[in-house]
Amino acid sequence: MPARLIPSRHLRVGRSKAGLGLFARAAIKKGQFVIRYSGRKIRTETADEVGTKYLFELNTRWTIDGSNRRNIARYINHACRPNAETYVVGHVIKVRATKSIKTGDEITYHYGRNYFVAFIKDKGCKCGHCAKKKRRSAADSGRGADTNVVVCLGNGDQRGAT
Repeated sequence: MPARLIPSRHLRVGRSKAGLGLFARAAIKKGQFVIRYSGRKIRTETADEVGTKYLFELNTRWTIDGSNRRNIARYINHACRPNAETYVVGHVIKVRATKSIKTGDEITYHYGRNYFVAFIKDKGCKCGHCAKKKRRSAADSGRGADTNVVVCLGNGDQRGAT
């Protein structure tokens, strides 16, 4: 395994449960750099006017518009129990593995509480952890248990409501 991944060789865009996702073509070790989230740097105050969903806020002043098709990091989906995380060095957004990622695994990171509440919560989280919880809850309902609704809280925790 090389010290630094080359995205075109080690990553691929493919179908996932949430639409398109970014997948590992080779094993990635915990703590290893995965990819850089790249794009045009724009003022945060004008970011809502851009009309794209691939915005990554660096700070209160700057946002990265990652809508450029060369930025394959834009295909990394949200997960409540992710296998990667983002970190900022200067005005550069980087992604590193928080767990060992096997060949074929989807690369995910947590989009953050504010994003989750604003965009994901009402539609329902489609990450693997939440999907498994929903299937388990549906199976329990089919066995005569009380009907439960599982609400994802955006941090991997679930709350049941009847």
